[in-house]
Amino acid sequence: MRLPFFPEKARDYTIAPMTEEHAPVLASLHREDFARPWTDGEFLALIAQDPVFGFVALETGHARAGPVGFVLARSAADEGEILTIAVARAHRRHGLGWQLMDAALRELYGQRAEALFLEVDETNQPALGLYRRLGFREVGRRPAYYDRPGAAAGEGKSAALVMRRDLR
Repeated sequence: MRLPFFPEKARDYTIAPMTEEHAPVLASLHREDFARPWTDGEFLALIAQDPVFGFVALETGHARAGPVGFVLARSAADEGEILTIAVARAHRRHGLGWQLMDAALRELYGQRAEALFLEVDETNQPALGLYRRLGFREVGRRPAYYDRPGAAAGEGKSAALVMRRDLR
Protein backbone atom coordinates (compact mmCIF):
# COMPACT_ATOMS: atom_id res chain seq x y z
CA MET A 1 0.00 0.00 0.00
CA ARG A 2 1.38 3.39 -0.96
CA LEU A 3 1.24 6.15 1.57
CA PRO A 4 -0.02 9.53 0.39
CA PHE A 5 2.64 12.13 -0.34
CA PHE A 6 3.04 14.77 2.34
CA PRO A 7 5.32 17.63 1.36
CA GLU A 8 8.01 18.59 3.84
CA LYS A 9 6.92 21.44 6.07
CA ALA A 10 8.76 24.63 5.18
CA ARG A 11 11.45 25.43 7.68
CA ASP A 12 11.63 28.83 9.31
CA TYR A 13 14.86 30.40 10.55
CA THR A 14 15.95 33.37 12.60
CA ILE A 15 19.20 35.21 11.93
CA ALA A 16 20.82 36.40 15.17
CA PRO A 17 24.15 37.97 16.18
CA MET A 18 26.91 35.46 16.85
CA THR A 19 28.23 35.11 20.41
CA GLU A 20 31.18 33.32 21.99
CA GLU A 21 28.76 30.65 23.24
CA HIS A 22 28.27 29.52 19.65
CA ALA A 23 31.97 28.64 19.10
CA PRO A 24 31.73 24.83 19.65
CA VAL A 25 28.81 24.48 17.22
CA LEU A 26 30.52 26.75 14.68
CA ALA A 27 33.60 24.51 14.78
CA SER A 28 31.40 21.45 14.27
CA LEU A 29 29.65 23.02 11.26
CA HIS A 30 32.99 24.13 9.82
CA ARG A 31 34.26 20.52 9.96
CA GLU A 32 31.49 19.44 7.56
CA ASP A 33 32.98 21.29 4.59
CA PHE A 34 36.52 22.47 5.12
CA ALA A 35 39.70 20.43 4.61
CA ARG A 36 41.34 22.43 7.42
CA PRO A 37 38.48 23.19 9.81
CA TRP A 38 38.79 25.82 12.51
CA THR A 39 38.68 24.86 16.18
CA ASP A 40 36.41 26.32 18.87
CA GLY A 41 39.48 28.18 20.17
CA GLU A 42 40.08 29.77 16.77
CA PHE A 43 36.43 30.83 16.58
CA LEU A 44 36.58 32.22 20.13
CA ALA A 45 39.73 34.21 19.33
CA LEU A 46 38.14 35.69 16.21
CA ILE A 47 34.78 36.51 17.80
CA ALA A 48 36.60 38.35 20.61
CA GLN A 49 38.26 40.77 18.15
CA ASP A 50 36.59 44.17 17.84
CA PRO A 51 36.41 44.36 14.04
CA VAL A 52 34.99 40.82 13.77
CA PHE A 53 31.26 40.16 13.76
CA GLY A 54 29.01 37.35 12.70
CA PHE A 55 25.51 36.00 12.48
CA VAL A 56 24.02 32.57 13.11
CA ALA A 57 20.95 30.91 11.65
CA LEU A 58 18.70 29.26 14.22
CA GLU A 59 15.79 27.04 13.25
CA THR A 60 12.63 28.53 14.74
CA GLY A 61 11.39 26.32 17.54
CA HIS A 62 14.75 24.54 17.75
CA ALA A 63 17.03 27.39 18.89
CA ARG A 64 18.32 25.32 21.82
CA ALA A 65 19.85 22.92 19.31
CA GLY A 66 22.24 25.69 18.30
CA PRO A 67 23.11 27.30 14.99
CA VAL A 68 22.52 25.47 11.73
CA GLY A 69 24.53 28.02 9.76
CA PHE A 70 26.73 31.05 10.27
CA VAL A 71 28.73 33.80 8.62
CA LEU A 72 31.82 35.36 10.19
CA ALA A 73 33.15 38.67 8.86
CA ARG A 74 35.52 41.47 9.70
CA SER A 75 35.61 45.15 8.89
CA ALA A 76 38.65 47.36 8.59
CA ALA A 77 38.67 50.98 7.48
CA ASP A 78 36.09 51.10 4.69
CA GLU A 79 36.21 47.43 3.65
CA GLY A 80 34.72 44.19 4.87
CA GLU A 81 35.81 40.60 4.43
CA ILE A 82 33.86 37.37 4.78
CA LEU A 83 36.14 35.14 6.84
CA THR A 84 34.00 32.03 6.52
CA ILE A 85 30.43 30.89 6.01
CA ALA A 86 28.83 27.48 6.46
CA VAL A 87 25.39 25.91 6.48
CA ALA A 88 24.70 22.44 7.85
CA ARG A 89 24.06 19.96 5.04
CA ALA A 90 20.61 19.09 6.39
CA HIS A 91 19.60 22.77 6.18
CA ARG A 92 20.84 23.66 2.72
CA ARG A 93 18.60 24.78 -0.13
CA HIS A 94 16.43 26.83 2.26
CA GLY A 95 17.99 30.23 1.49
CA LEU A 96 20.17 30.37 4.61
CA GLY A 97 23.35 31.32 2.75
CA TRP A 98 21.47 34.26 1.23
CA GLN A 99 20.00 35.31 4.60
CA LEU A 100 23.37 35.11 6.35
CA MET A 101 25.15 37.07 3.62
CA ASP A 102 22.34 39.64 3.63
CA ALA A 103 22.83 40.15 7.39
CA ALA A 104 26.58 40.67 6.89
CA LEU A 105 25.98 43.06 3.99
CA ARG A 106 23.50 45.09 6.04
CA GLU A 107 25.94 45.31 8.95
CA LEU A 108 28.75 46.52 6.69
CA TYR A 109 26.44 48.95 4.93
CA GLY A 110 25.51 50.37 8.34
CA GLN A 111 29.22 50.74 9.10
CA ARG A 112 29.52 52.69 5.84
CA ALA A 113 31.89 50.19 4.26
CA GLU A 114 32.68 50.74 0.60
CA ALA A 115 33.29 47.12 -0.47
CA LEU A 116 33.10 43.52 0.70
CA PHE A 117 35.64 40.83 -0.26
CA LEU A 118 35.66 37.06 0.05
CA GLU A 119 37.58 34.04 -1.20
CA VAL A 120 35.90 30.92 -2.54
CA ASP A 121 37.13 27.63 -3.97
CA GLU A 122 36.77 27.76 -7.75
CA THR A 123 35.08 24.32 -7.64
CA ASN A 124 32.35 25.39 -5.17
CA GLN A 125 29.60 26.00 -7.71
CA PRO A 126 26.73 26.51 -5.21
CA ALA A 127 28.70 29.22 -3.37
CA LEU A 128 29.81 30.87 -6.62
CA GLY A 129 26.20 30.99 -7.80
CA LEU A 130 25.09 32.61 -4.54
CA TYR A 131 27.89 35.18 -4.58
CA ARG A 132 27.24 36.11 -8.19
CA ARG A 133 23.50 36.52 -7.49
CA LEU A 134 24.49 38.83 -4.61
CA GLY A 135 26.50 41.02 -6.99
CA PHE A 136 30.05 39.79 -6.34
CA ARG A 137 32.54 39.72 -9.19
CA GLU A 138 35.90 38.00 -9.51
CA VAL A 139 38.82 40.38 -8.96
CA GLY A 140 41.67 37.95 -8.37
CA ARG A 141 42.81 34.35 -8.25
CA ARG A 142 45.13 32.46 -5.91
CA PRO A 143 46.33 29.35 -7.76
CA ALA A 144 46.66 26.01 -5.91
CA TYR A 145 45.23 27.51 -2.73
CA TYR A 146 42.73 24.91 -1.46
CA ASP A 147 43.48 21.26 -0.79
CA ARG A 148 41.07 18.90 -2.46
CA PRO A 149 39.66 16.12 -0.29
CA GLY A 150 41.37 12.79 -0.94
CA ALA A 151 44.19 14.31 -3.00
CA ALA A 152 47.82 13.43 -2.24
CA ALA A 153 49.94 16.11 -0.59
CA GLY A 154 50.81 18.84 -3.06
CA GLU A 155 48.43 17.49 -5.70
CA GLY A 156 44.91 18.32 -6.69
CA LYS A 157 44.82 21.84 -5.29
CA SER A 158 42.19 24.22 -6.58
CA ALA A 159 42.38 27.98 -6.93
CA ALA A 160 40.78 30.48 -4.61
CA LEU A 161 38.78 33.13 -6.41
CA VAL A 162 38.91 36.55 -4.80
CA MET A 163 35.54 38.25 -5.19
CA ARG A 164 34.34 41.77 -4.47
CA ARG A 165 31.04 43.53 -4.10
CA ASP A 166 30.82 47.29 -4.03
CA LEU A 167 28.54 48.59 -1.28
CA ARG A 168 28.33 52.24 -2.30
